[in-house]
Amino acid sequence: MSSMNRMIEGEVLVHHLPQDELIIDRELLAARGRTARTLVKEGPLRLVLMALPPGGDLPTHSTDEPVTIHVTDGEIVFRAVEREYRLVKGDVLVFAAGVEHSAASENGCVFLLTVVRTNSDSGSQAEHLP
Repeated sequence: MSSMNRMIEGEVLVHHLPQDELIIDRELLAARGRTARTLVKEGPLRLVLMALPPGGDLPTHSTDEPVTIHVTDGEIVFRAVEREYRLVKGDVLVFAAGVEHSAASENGCVFLLTVVRTNSDSGSQAEHLP
């Protein structure tokens, strides 16, 4: 399933995340172990809805920019800086640029990833996932 490259048209764009979660392709999620949909791609701003299935994980990676993770459904455990951060629905986690982190979800989860790119190469990948 391709990303929805929604640019901000006008001054305001509203997303209702529970409805946006319905666009998660469950077959792709089961087949690939994770899935993501870009909700907004406007200049330096990226909002990406990501999902992990039960037992799913994200391998260790880092970003060139700070990121926020806002859990909208389920639970997930992030590992970074020799600590674990257990997040549940409603929790927000922020990583500074360059912080290596990984994640795993025992029962599956959905989260909103926000990245604001400050470097001049806004066409490059901010997330470096293997």
